Amino acid sequence: MHRRTMSLGFPPFTKAVKWLLIINTGVFLLMKVLGAVAPRIGYDLTIAGSLIPAAVMHGWVFQLVTYSFLHLGLLHLLFNMLALWMFGAEFESAWGTKQFLEFYFFCVIGAALTTIAVAYSGVLGVTPAMPTVGSSGGIYGILLAYGVLYGDREIFMFPLPFSMKAKYMVAIWIFIALVGALDSAGGRGQGVAYFAHLGGALFGWVYIKFLPRRGVQAFFSESYFGTRNRYYRWKRKQAAKKFEVYMRKHDRSEYFDERGNYRGPGVQDRDKKNGESKSGWVN
Repeated sequence: MHRRTMSLGFPPFTKAVKWLLIINTGVFLLMKVLGAVAPRIGYDLTIAGSLIPAAVMHGWVFQLVTYSFLHLGLLHLLFNMLALWMFGAEFESAWGTKQFLEFYFFCVIGAALTTIAVAYSGVLGVTPAMPTVGSSGGIYGILLAYGVLYGDREIFMFPLPFSMKAKYMVAIWIFIALVGALDSAGGRGQGVAYFAHLGGALFGWVYIKFLPRRGVQAFFSESYFGTRNRYYRWKRKQAAKKFEVYMRKHDRSEYFDERGNYRGPGVQDRDKKNGESKSGWVN
């Protein structure tokens, strides 16, 4: 049973969360240093790493991930990293590092794809040339999942002196993102980043509701091995049929079971001695 309240103690620094915090903070500091000592290099790296739909469509697909490691403001970085630590550590502890990273980047890439789709739709003044940065897509995916799975937990709204159920907190943040996205109306396009927030939340919901409990990798792995095994069984049956036809042409009788396994006369005789008839024949 899940706890209904959230402790005021700090969550653990789980492995993936810790490294995401280090990398995001390190990239932020690096870009600030470059902005001070080599502004042109810093600017070029920021543009190269940002999510620019037009650039992605021309082959810069790495931007689907790299944009999530760039933050232009300290408050933006602090909010995302605090949310990643407070809520992401819970999922990593429950799911394991591998599946948590899969979920996080599923939301990050999903947020990017949503932004690209909106940019090329031309709605609300968003254009394919507008850049987007920040890990908020992944963070909103985590928040949405937390609201769905742990919605009745009480979250202390520091520094405000009251607590709130997680599902209501998530609903408020989704509402804020929606209002921010609508700020793009009139051709200003200033709410473009909020589409990434909403896209991350959408893909977080899809992951929780529709993908197997063990994640995408387990789904494709099980599908691959299941398909492979069905193919091998089919090949074995086909080979068995061809072999039986060949043996009948030479006045010999050899038998195979329904799975294509060899059940020759010697095997059948042994089975009959044990009171079995696996070949399907009744004497």
